[in-house]
Amino acid sequence: MAVALITGASRGLGKAITLQLVEDHGFHVLINYASNEKAALDTLEKVEALGGTGEILKFDVKDRAEVDSVMTKWEKENPDDYIQYIVNNAGITRDGLFVFMEEKDWDDVMGTSAKGFYNVTQRLISKILRKRKGKIINIASLSGLKGVPGQTNYSAAKGAMIAATKALAQEVAKRGITVNAVAPGFIKSDMTNDLNEGELKKMVPANRFGEPEEVAHLVSFLASEKANYITGEVININGGIYS
Repeated sequence: MAVALITGASRGLGKAITLQLVEDHGFHVLINYASNEKAALDTLEKVEALGGTGEILKFDVKDRAEVDSVMTKWEKENPDDYIQYIVNNAGITRDGLFVFMEEKDWDDVMGTSAKGFYNVTQRLISKILRKRKGKIINIASLSGLKGVPGQTNYSAAKGAMIAATKALAQEVAKRGITVNAVAPGFIKSDMTNDLNEGELKKMVPANRFGEPEEVAHLVSFLASEKANYITGEVININGGIYS
């Protein structure tokens, strides 16, 4: 059974990615969430409506002890399986000018994206290396490539993920494991609900915000056998804004 763990999978991009992986590949999906159990259960319900299988796993990716506890329990209950696909999607924003930024807003954003990537991937990668088959897909951001004013913390966190993607890809390539990042621009989600879409889409050559499903199709491709020779890449999906 091919198992995929998607962090932050209860809503938005994570939910769309989860459903696409089930629809395209039939993976058994582990739906991670930090607090919104109702949304996670809704994702699971939609997975099952597609004829797929899954389960929800509650842990905060920035808490290593919590990650270890939940994953150890899952491994004991599923001794014959291993998590072959990791989608590090969990992320939060705490926007504000750097001069006024509280330390907690820096730590929470860095902890969820950058430390979360470490906590989840480092905990699971040993078995992937032993099996010599796996794919790690990190959801980065346009912010991590160009930097966005008012998002110094988020830009730093996603920039760290991008650099880690490139380095880790080189470490594990000989074992047949790929590591790639997807860098979305403006995508319709909880994170962009409060933005002025009418004004901001003028910055986008495609003249619109992207849909979560469009990102999910790209992630699904990177998880497929067709992408076996793609690794260490950061693929933009932003309607041309960073072209």
